[in-house]
Amino acid sequence: MIIRNAEKTDIPSMLEIYNHAVEYTTATFDLEKQTIAQRAKWFSKYGGQFPLIVAEIDGRVVGYSCLSPYREKPAYSRTCELSVYVNPRSQGKGIGKSLMESILQQAKTLGYHSVISGITAGNRGSIKLHDYFQFKFIGSFKEVGYKFDSWQDVWFYQLIL
Repeated sequence: MIIRNAEKTDIPSMLEIYNHAVEYTTATFDLEKQTIAQRAKWFSKYGGQFPLIVAEIDGRVVGYSCLSPYREKPAYSRTCELSVYVNPRSQGKGIGKSLMESILQQAKTLGYHSVISGITAGNRGSIKLHDYFQFKFIGSFKEVGYKFDSWQDVWFYQLIL
């Protein structure tokens, strides 16, 4: 497995992974599949202080992770939000762990102090991954998203670097 910075040519693979999450999971609160144009615009927001990395196996992107701004106000500049998505056919093979290890190392190198993750209640795989890296549960927002005909809670996890 190779972990590397994402490139524009990876957008279709990342789109496929993301759209599966949109269509079949509550890992994202998007309700409609994204287009290449939408993902290209999303991609353009990354780089520098906000890395976007991919996991590649045999020349195929099987997952990605990124650091995003937590909030816009300047006092939040040393806090970021982490996201990880893995192709469902590749889950359970350590890809999420490899991505998380790499993106957290980048967060340290970039001088972040705090990393936040919002996880939809019941996403056991993501919770287990965050527990592995010693994120702490810090609270929840009740019924803040409505997807699949049901209200969804979001649980927040934090890692102080």
